[in-house]
Amino acid sequence: MDERRTPAEGPPVEDVESVFQVADVRVDDGTVYYLGTPLASAEVLERELWGLFREAGYDVSLTTRAQSSGPFDERTAVEGRFGPTRPQYVLVAEPRSPHIDGVPWTNLVFFVLTVLSTLYVGSIWYYVELDSPLALLEAWPFTAAILGVLAVHEFGHYVMIRYHDVDASLPYFIPFPSLIGTMGAVIRMRGRIPDRKALFDIGVSGPLAGLIATVVVTVIGLFLDPITVPERVASGGGSAIRFNDPLLLVILAELTGQPLSYPDPGLAANPVIFGGWVGMFVTFLNLLPVGQFDGGHIVRAILGPRQETVAAAVPAALFGLAGYLYLAQEATNAVVLWVVWGVIAAGLAYAGPATPIRDDPIDSRRRALGVLTLVLGLLCFTPVPFEILAG
Repeated sequence: MDERRTPAEGPPVEDVESVFQVADVRVDDGTVYYLGTPLASAEVLERELWGLFREAGYDVSLTTRAQSSGPFDERTAVEGRFGPTRPQYVLVAEPRSPHIDGVPWTNLVFFVLTVLSTLYVGSIWYYVELDSPLALLEAWPFTAAILGVLAVHEFGHYVMIRYHDVDASLPYFIPFPSLIGTMGAVIRMRGRIPDRKALFDIGVSGPLAGLIATVVVTVIGLFLDPITVPERVASGGGSAIRFNDPLLLVILAELTGQPLSYPDPGLAANPVIFGGWVGMFVTFLNLLPVGQFDGGHIVRAILGPRQETVAAAVPAALFGLAGYLYLAQEATNAVVLWVVWGVIAAGLAYAGPATPIRDDPIDSRRRALGVLTLVLGLLCFTPVPFEILAG
């Protein structure tokens, strides 16, 4: 064998050539490039080689020569059926980095900004007079409720991602001065998911952890004292937003014997309860069985490729709900909301779900847990989440 075809790093060429004919190998900054010709489909090739490269400490992907930045000799050729040809495909083996290197400054900066944005929005919910910047701290219970629910949800995912040894980032919190002060948080997964079991565990862990945090936050909020509404607000005369209660919130209020509203217009439910409401709304949306949402992961793990049939029905259901509300009620904001989410769901369904390397079915216990999680998600649903009331 040509000496240049024997990599100093990564799996040896002979272990790769059962499914990929290697013409040349190069190593650049720790990344190993195998130039050659696939002997099987991309799916089969990845499934056969994934374990080999993973054991050696690499993530492997198949790309084309034009798309690869590998340091190849342009004259590199391989003997083909009709003479020498230049291979057009490259196996790229990148060193895996399952651990966090250094301080994740970007994550920390975004988290601090999100704390500030939720404190600012919380001060509005608490009717805090912002005479000084320190007055923002009076809204800390709202910030703790919102970020607590979101953080537990994301770290539920993160724990399972690490458990299954998938390369991913820490959560990125997204500051935004909206009704809740944030657009949520995301984790960027850089590695492939090994099998359906890992896909299920990663998908289900976030909603379940987030639901537990949501219940805890909601119950705490129900037992907190109501807040005093300023006279100028209580007397009316302007627009207002009314948040409607999902079934889970109603159940928790009934079980605790605590009110969700007060007859006195000078009193309002503690904003911490709204943190629980946000957790429920986020859980329902995340459990939509489409694309790479948590619900999409769960249903893909349960049904396999048949998940795409379910995903195709989700946009139709959301558009149908919007149409029903348009015909049956004066809830224009809810109609717009579900049309927007119908468009988002259609895009996610078109993009497709996450596909694991190995596609073996999951066990019956996971299937039952998945169905239970989706049912719990329905308890977080309300057809008209909020209404804008004219004064």
